[in-house]
Amino acid sequence: MTPNQHDALLIIDVQNDFCPNGALAVPEGDQVVPVINQLTSRFQTIVLTQDWHPAGHASFASTHGAEPFSTTTLHYGEQTLWPDHCVQGSDGAEFHQQLQSNGAALIIRKGMHPGIDSYSAFFENDKTTSTGLGGYLRAQNIKRVFCVGLAYDYCVRFTAEDAMKEQFDTVVIKDACRAIDMNNSAADATGSFDDLGIAMIHSSDVTTS
Repeated sequence: MTPNQHDALLIIDVQNDFCPNGALAVPEGDQVVPVINQLTSRFQTIVLTQDWHPAGHASFASTHGAEPFSTTTLHYGEQTLWPDHCVQGSDGAEFHQQLQSNGAALIIRKGMHPGIDSYSAFFENDKTTSTGLGGYLRAQNIKRVFCVGLAYDYCVRFTAEDAMKEQFDTVVIKDACRAIDMNNSAADATGSFDDLGIAMIHSSDVTTS
């Protein structure tokens, strides 16, 4: 696949808290950084997403006095409760220092609403509150998106699924992602991609013209 002016690279949540020693570390999360850095030169349009929670966010286990990785029911349905992470202005919320992000045209901050979590770069977890990403990509005449980042089975998965719903051709570059893999979530994500016709490729499949 050779990217062109109608393609966008979506770099999802490559932040300190999702990398080793972070508050919600994804196993081998930092290993996506060199792969993503090699990809950025191949795309004209790059978008970064950034988890950006206020303190006391409804998705934090501490907010409910609950154990991390337990679940609760919020107004939009079941919600996994996470360790406090990516709190606005914290070092954990910053992008990994080695991520080459200067070429990004847009940064989408998500999870900012105190009462709604947001995995997808397109919609918050209520499935209706838009981040505005779809409109931006259409305004740039983007037809296809390539998804990379953290975590494969949560924010990458929800972003890719919503990209398809928004009628973008959707590709996941699997070696540029890492998974939390909780309760078989990585296999579930792969199964969903297969069912929806979301392409899964290796970074070496992304070629230059």
